[in-house]
Amino acid sequence: MRKVNVTELRNHLHKYLESVHKGTEVLVTWHGEVIARILPPVDKKKEALSQLKELRSHSKMTDVISPIDDKWEEND
Repeated sequence: MRKVNVTELRNHLHKYLESVHKGTEVLVTWHGEVIARILPPVDKKKEALSQLKELRSHSKMTDVISPIDDKWEEND
């Protein structure tokens, strides 16, 4: 994460946008106070897959369709 004031950002915008493109978050300050964040884009598919993997590690999938007393036979 980098902090930059508005004047510095304005003078070197390309450099900071390149940094964000590479994954760095940039905090923009004005008179020492953070007024904005510039974030890299989120790959929604990658993020969703990560969340599903996390859920899978805490879940147990069992038979939820058949009655408890029914016996299952495997079909080849």
